Amino acid sequence: MDTGDKVTITVETIVHAPVEKVWEFWTEPKHITKWTFASEDWHAPIAENDVRVGGRFHTRMEAKDGSFGFDFGGVYDEIRINEFISYTLGDGRKVTITFVSQENDTKIIEVFEGEATHSIEQQKAGWQAILENFKRYSELSKEN
Repeated sequence: MDTGDKVTITVETIVHAPVEKVWEFWTEPKHITKWTFASEDWHAPIAENDVRVGGRFHTRMEAKDGSFGFDFGGVYDEIRINEFISYTLGDGRKVTITFVSQENDTKIIEVFEGEATHSIEQQKAGWQAILENFKRYSELSKEN
């Protein structure tokens, strides 16, 4: 991808849980480690999150067999509790997440700038899989 040729990709889902619970599960490290991976053969053993403008976040994602892993992190640009998050990833790409309260459901819309290593389809599929993992975790969890 050339500089200036930024492609934005959108993934979304509806979580059958109130926005306050969705926000908590999205932002608290004890929950982040339970859903931030695209498939069951991966996990997120470490999550740190300072949810404020200028705050940093870091999540370690690894294959359970130890064959591969990477760090995912960045700095928050804007925070509106229960409504909106924007951040800049370590490589400079921008991400926004919008949380739309719909009675007892929450629509999550995540928009991110693509990177040059993987195809748009691969990136969209990976981010959507993580979002669906979040949905499953949030809907099945008995924690509040």
